[in-house]
Amino acid sequence: MKLKARRRNAFVESCAASDLAFQLIIYFLVIAGFSVSTGYLMTLPAKNSTRMILREDLLRFEINENGNVIHNGELLNIPDARKIISQARDANPDIAVILTINWNAVWQKVVSFVEIVQDLKINSFSFTMQKENQ
Repeated sequence: MKLKARRRNAFVESCAASDLAFQLIIYFLVIAGFSVSTGYLMTLPAKNSTRMILREDLLRFEINENGNVIHNGELLNIPDARKIISQARDANPDIAVILTINWNAVWQKVVSFVEIVQDLKINSFSFTMQKENQ
């Protein structure tokens, strides 16, 4: 007596392929509905333009590894930093804010500081990372 060999259905022929296709369609429909945030929008200077910034127009801040905002050696919280920047901007609209960030700083503090600068419509803002050995 000869036994019949069972033939396996290929992946394409099985209903698993249609289930997978249906799930992928649902997945892409769901993720297409999420809105993407625009991030931090800023206007960049023209390619060949130069702008002179006086030393008196610089306002320097630092965020250390503990997430503390420091200005002129003094620890500040975010509302105090906002107040200082706002007062400096009111006194001089051409103020430039410079932020130095420690590598181990809490990222939310950096985001909060950038939001302050954006809300106050500071035209000149720069940030840099501290060297790791500092």
